[in-house]
Amino acid sequence: MVRKTSEAATNAGSWQWTRTAATQRHLLDAAASVFCEHGFTDAGIADIVTRAGSSVGSLYHHFGGKTELFLALWDDYQNEHEKLVAAAVAKARKAGENDPLALFNVGSRSYFDYTWKHRDLERVFIEGDTPPGFEVLRRERGREWVRQNSVLLGASDDTLGRLTVAVITDIITVAGQEVALSPSRHHADDVVDAAAVLVARLVA
Repeated sequence: MVRKTSEAATNAGSWQWTRTAATQRHLLDAAASVFCEHGFTDAGIADIVTRAGSSVGSLYHHFGGKTELFLALWDDYQNEHEKLVAAAVAKARKAGENDPLALFNVGSRSYFDYTWKHRDLERVFIEGDTPPGFEVLRRERGREWVRQNSVLLGASDDTLGRLTVAVITDIITVAGQEVALSPSRHHADDVVDAAAVLVARLVA
């Protein structure tokens, strides 16, 4: 009897977690849609919860408010970027690639592909209509990205090495913004190619 009760509790907990994750996902997806249409300032909480099929209370319960929802959306977006880049680099390594620059370019291509696919959302993050605290979060993420790139490229830990990786990371960041603002995929591909040329020059 105790075992059955324990199993029932475990199943109930698993179901509750799944439902919570699904609710958060619906709210994030709805927020992305509404922010893309209206920007952060003009986005209405009522519009977000209606599109998510949720409630205002649920939004506040899971995220705390519109600002926190925006920041969570940014974090989710960046996490997906990192996951796809890591998977692309791991796949290239498994196929036998071990040149740091080649691996970096594989990761960058994956980054740019995702940025292009979600360019409307990327524009929301780069066009300035963002809540307080966003720039702090962006800078923290940027420093972590520099650290990851330094490891991937095998850069030296002296001043020149650190600055080189920082500049390379800035090139990818700016190129990603240009990709999001590109009027066509052809134009976006030109930006990606140009970024690769600049990075190769710096690494050389």
